[in-house]
Amino acid sequence: MPSWPLDLADGFGRVHRDLRISVTDRCNLRCRYCMPEEGMPWVHRDEILTFEEIERVATLFVRRYGFTGIRLTGGEPTVRSHLPLLVGKLARLGVDLALTTNGSTLATTAGDLAAAGLRRVNVSIDSLRRDRFAEITKRDVLPQVLAGIDAARAAGLGPVKVNMVVMRGVNDDEIVDMAGFGRAAGVEVRFIEYMPLDAQHAWTGDAVVSRAEIVARVAAAFPLLDASVAGEEHDAAEPAERFRYADGLGGFGVIASVTEAFCDRCDRVRLTAEGKLRSCLFALEETDLRGPLRSGASDDDLAALIEAAVAAKWAGHAIGQPVFVQPTRGMSQIGG
Repeated sequence: MPSWPLDLADGFGRVHRDLRISVTDRCNLRCRYCMPEEGMPWVHRDEILTFEEIERVATLFVRRYGFTGIRLTGGEPTVRSHLPLLVGKLARLGVDLALTTNGSTLATTAGDLAAAGLRRVNVSIDSLRRDRFAEITKRDVLPQVLAGIDAARAAGLGPVKVNMVVMRGVNDDEIVDMAGFGRAAGVEVRFIEYMPLDAQHAWTGDAVVSRAEIVARVAAAFPLLDASVAGEEHDAAEPAERFRYADGLGGFGVIASVTEAFCDRCDRVRLTAEGKLRSCLFALEETDLRGPLRSGASDDDLAALIEAAVAAKWAGHAIGQPVFVQPTRGMSQIGG
């Protein structure tokens, strides 16, 4: 009988501790880098994992492999009915339980999610200009999102983080404005390099605003502490490189997935809404867990599938290299 937890390691020695779970492929927004304005062919509800199936898989990752973090994603996770019930089930596992959301319903759901055991939220906002926000998302809901941030803070879901996907020629002129918003609102902004995960396959490298450029623009407006000082607090497995403002008014992070990829220290695996295990956001292959779950597989059976999938994980995504192939599924279908 093995002594648990075991290290879930891949062929490059990376030990995995973070599980991203997509609870739905549906979303009430239509962000340009995520899905077409007309939406996507939704997965039939019978094919989506039940809360009990999600709980079983999550429990296996936590108990057998010592996972310490679970993040719920989508689509938009809050459009999944009765989400606090799932949060309550997963909260009992004692992990760092977080949620990535577009924030449009947080004003009415934050309290229930916090009461169920959710600890933190990341809210996606790609513009602070109402007209531009509506153009990017195809929905005029920026006031509701901002109210949702306030509700999340009031509910104790902190520190609240705000995710901004930076796209050259689209919203990069708001980098400093977003940093200022974070300072004033008491939230930590995460600037994310634009990645090739759009359903339309319209991504080009020219649209990427690099980590170096983002940091330089923010620092010119709001002086930073020396980067080496901020680096002392950096978790090696955390995707965001964090910076602190010299005047003590918080800080911000940059997720440089393209120009300074952190694949060598990645500790994440992903479970899609219909039960496919992905060892990488950009993986071209998936491992089906739903079929075995529904056909009576034991925990050992599931563990064998999980371990084989993780063992085969790539060294890196190879964005910008001739060998790179964009996944056929977009971000909303994979889970952020």
